[in-house]
Amino acid sequence: MPGEAFGLYTHQRNNRIRSVALIVGLFLMVYLTVWGVMLVGYGYIGVPRGRTVLSFVNQRFWSWLPFVTLGTAAWVLIGFKVNVGLIEAVSGAEGVTREAQPKLYRMLENLCISRGMVTPKLAIIQSDALNAFASGVNDKQFTVTLTTGLIEQLNDAEIEAVIAHELTHIRNGDVRLMVIAVVIAGIISFVGEVLFRNLGRVRISSDGDKKGSGVAIILGFAVIAVAWLLAVLIRLSLSRAREYLADAGAVELTKNPDAMISALLKISGRADIDNVPSGVMDMCFENDPDDFADLFSTHPSVTKRVQALVQTAGGRLPPQAPPGPPKISERQPLPEIAQTSATHGPWSRPTAPPPGS
Repeated sequence: MPGEAFGLYTHQRNNRIRSVALIVGLFLMVYLTVWGVMLVGYGYIGVPRGRTVLSFVNQRFWSWLPFVTLGTAAWVLIGFKVNVGLIEAVSGAEGVTREAQPKLYRMLENLCISRGMVTPKLAIIQSDALNAFASGVNDKQFTVTLTTGLIEQLNDAEIEAVIAHELTHIRNGDVRLMVIAVVIAGIISFVGEVLFRNLGRVRISSDGDKKGSGVAIILGFAVIAVAWLLAVLIRLSLSRAREYLADAGAVELTKNPDAMISALLKISGRADIDNVPSGVMDMCFENDPDDFADLFSTHPSVTKRVQALVQTAGGRLPPQAPPGPPKISERQPLPEIAQTSATHGPWSRPTAPPPGS
């Protein structure tokens, strides 16, 4: 029935709209960064006599705007072309053939056939961590990467649930958007890092011809710092709400919420892949929160994700749950996305009737 699919697919559409808005926001952060860099640069080298730094920079900025836009777009296109190779290089992932991993390929193909998807490539990271991620921006590039630890420690149903989660990220366009976000945020982070590393070398002139240069330099650094922070926060927000949808999509594909719950519990606390950059970890199935809990984490906590599966998908905790998140109370409030899916989502299923009913 159409109403049954309302929750999941409405959230998918709304998330795409919000994601486009966030990507536009990232471009605005690039413009803001360039403006800040110009303030610092012209504040340091000076402007023509009779002009203030701020008015001169504003005039020059508008003339540079088309070139900044084209340059940013070109950088994104380059990121589109080389993202999979770059991610493989920094993560140590290696592509595997069907002959080397026939069971994994069968799982992947069966899930893709059920939704009419082109089967992505498969890659493996030699790591004891339990994690996975999807990468790529089109059908020719899409790749699902699993760690050897995950393959060894999870059973077939749990591995299938993890793969289905990553395929849902591909279906929903999350992977493409994360690549764009990481590429653009990378520009801002690089500029910010270079400038702040050289902050001590900047000398503010007292020359009358450089009137206002000190204020311009301070303002420029402040603007770059704000843009840097906002770019990071925007990047984090792109992935956080999506994990609920990907869990929902995985249950829709596998019809097995119990396997997803079991996989989450096994992976919890064991997901950190050594020597992998934070940008790649943001794309992973699980990204363990740091000491600030999940306030600035890219993923909801495992507790919240399991809670959503229990309350909205009819999932059940294993009789003896492996070490993982704290005990889940059925009365905890659900995240907004899970509440909506509970009412309308295609992943809802009735809980098992009590014995003897």
